[in-house]
Amino acid sequence: MRIPEPPPAGTLGHFLRSRRARLTPEGVGLVSYGARRVPGLRREELAQLAGVSATYYTRLEQGQSTNASESVIDALASALSLDDDERGHLHDLARPARTKRRRAARPDLARPGTVRLLTAMTDVPAVVLGRRTEVLAWNRLGHLLVAGHVDVEAPGRPADRPNLARMLFLDHHTRELYPRWEEEAARAVASLRLVAGQFRADVELAALVGELVLKSDEFAALWSKHPVRSCVSGTKHLRHPVVGALELEFEILHLPDAGGHRLMTYTAGPGTPSESGLRLLGTSSRVEGGVRSASAVG
Repeated sequence: MRIPEPPPAGTLGHFLRSRRARLTPEGVGLVSYGARRVPGLRREELAQLAGVSATYYTRLEQGQSTNASESVIDALASALSLDDDERGHLHDLARPARTKRRRAARPDLARPGTVRLLTAMTDVPAVVLGRRTEVLAWNRLGHLLVAGHVDVEAPGRPADRPNLARMLFLDHHTRELYPRWEEEAARAVASLRLVAGQFRADVELAALVGELVLKSDEFAALWSKHPVRSCVSGTKHLRHPVVGALELEFEILHLPDAGGHRLMTYTAGPGTPSESGLRLLGTSSRVEGGVRSASAVG
């Protein structure tokens, strides 16, 4: 049995090693001497580029130092040629994890105002996600589009509510929904990595990652590469079992003061076959109530 990399422990060192491995001495203007047992820069080479001592960098990568200054982290980000998402992720990982006194767990709920907004969006598929990609609410079209095979009332049951990341890797119906599954999987893991860096004390998020690492070799392989990407918009290609091929634009809106809740919407270009497909999907089935969520049924 494969033992999963424990999120959140050790992720700073893992991230630094993964980004150090993708650089070459020649690519950063250093002279390389002799063969290398592993790809990428050596620790002392990266420390030299960042202007810190090799001993200090080694301690940082090994998790023995947890108080790096903002200037040191910025220097490392520049030396590693990180993009904006990766730079922000590095700063998240370098900060001490915020822990709170344990309280009795309360189910995460979509806010009533958010549910009302979903109800009003009758022609646009929409889903409210928690930070762990669990479905907190969806409107009728959102349910029919992404998980019509799942009980529409499921978001109202915290114990078994749908989780888009889990379904993508472990549910064959969801896998068949995406003809470009590898692209969708890579995007999902990169987004989940970003969230894991922001909420390192979230034990439920850690449990989700551990479950997926154990149950899906594909997830484990992607997770081990430590991809990071803020996925707030883009194109999704779907092969829907009822209406066929769809090319939809998605937008993710981060809801304020909602603990990482996000509203995801799907739209089709005007006059396109996908617009006709969404319209057909809207007439294919009727569900009373318009939206299903924990706050709607609880």
